[in-house]
Amino acid sequence: MPCLGIFVVLAKWKAYNEVKLLLGDVAMEVKIAIKELCLYSSIRYPDIEINAGEIVFLSGPSGCGKSSLLRACNGTLTPTRGQIYLDGTDIVSINPVQLRRRVLLAGQNPYLFRSSIRGNFSQFFSYRDETAPTDEVMTELLTLCQAPFPLDGPCDSLSGGERQRVFLALALSMAPDVLLLDEPHSAMDSALADTVLSNLLTYARQRGMTVIVISHDEALRDKHADRIIRLEGKP
Repeated sequence: MPCLGIFVVLAKWKAYNEVKLLLGDVAMEVKIAIKELCLYSSIRYPDIEINAGEIVFLSGPSGCGKSSLLRACNGTLTPTRGQIYLDGTDIVSINPVQLRRRVLLAGQNPYLFRSSIRGNFSQFFSYRDETAPTDEVMTELLTLCQAPFPLDGPCDSLSGGERQRVFLALALSMAPDVLLLDEPHSAMDSALADTVLSNLLTYARQRGMTVIVISHDEALRDKHADRIIRLEGKP
């Protein structure tokens, strides 16, 4: 079935020298490339390239395909047609488990086990056949994400915003190549969201991590994005 929906991208760049300064030597290395992508037989995307170490925000009206694009990038949504490349390799040829370790998606309603915060770190890392971070590292990342809760504290008593912040700390601890954030601050007030994003994105930049963020907060986009890509539906 042909793809009927047509979407355009409006890219808002900071001054070239500022972007290059932020990204350093990896500024021109393409991390994610999207080619002739169509989802649900009705959403068609233009070709997009996202550089290694770049912080990209997606914006656009509800239903324009922002969240679907993130899911397609980590292989949890299969395209109708088109390709997504990670470091030049079509993601369909990458083992799905390995892909989702390299391209990690954090949504608005993250899943946490009904155990302690430390227990959640241990459980998630056990599924990866990896050793969980030390208590010191957990505490450092939780503090960075404005979640300075006791490691033995239960997760099932946390509020929605607290759960989001704990999961963001978990996500950073897994050190993905690409971090996909779908409204990661939806349960936070503006001031807290600004602090969390500022800390998280500084941490990501220092480690050359590529981050793609969906946010409806124009002020946060303008402040933190290296580039803003707007998806707009056309009749």
